[in-house]
Amino acid sequence: MEQTVRTLEEKKHIALVAHDHCKASLLEWVKANQSALQSHVLYATGTTGNLINRHTGLDVNAMLSGPMGGDQQVGALISEGKIDVLFFFWDPLNAVPHDPDVKALLRLATVWNIPVATNRATADFIIKAPMFAQQVEIQIPDYPRYLAERLKG
Repeated sequence: MEQTVRTLEEKKHIALVAHDHCKASLLEWVKANQSALQSHVLYATGTTGNLINRHTGLDVNAMLSGPMGGDQQVGALISEGKIDVLFFFWDPLNAVPHDPDVKALLRLATVWNIPVATNRATADFIIKAPMFAQQVEIQIPDYPRYLAERLKG
């Protein structure tokens, strides 16, 4: 598929997701990086978003809980170009009933070429990178062109 460019503005739209065994770790990370996060637009799956809001006061757009469709809601926002970065602290050693949704979310983040952190070390690298606070261009699939070509012939 042909590629096009999408601009990630200085003010990022950030999704925060964490499996149950990783919620404390994500919350600790958010607290440690609160000053860097507060100038961005935050989204999160339900329980995670409410925890972050309650413990930090950060304004978080909370979706449904992950197992109730929140992972899919975040994935939809990614595919619509409304999420710029995904911090998803997931537990690879614990099977969850909504595992297909988790895989779909990670697949969409990869398809749409957005930065993804699945653990604290990677999250630290992303948030401390100079590019995090800058306008950045990324390559994404040129889906409108793909559709136009498919419909022509």
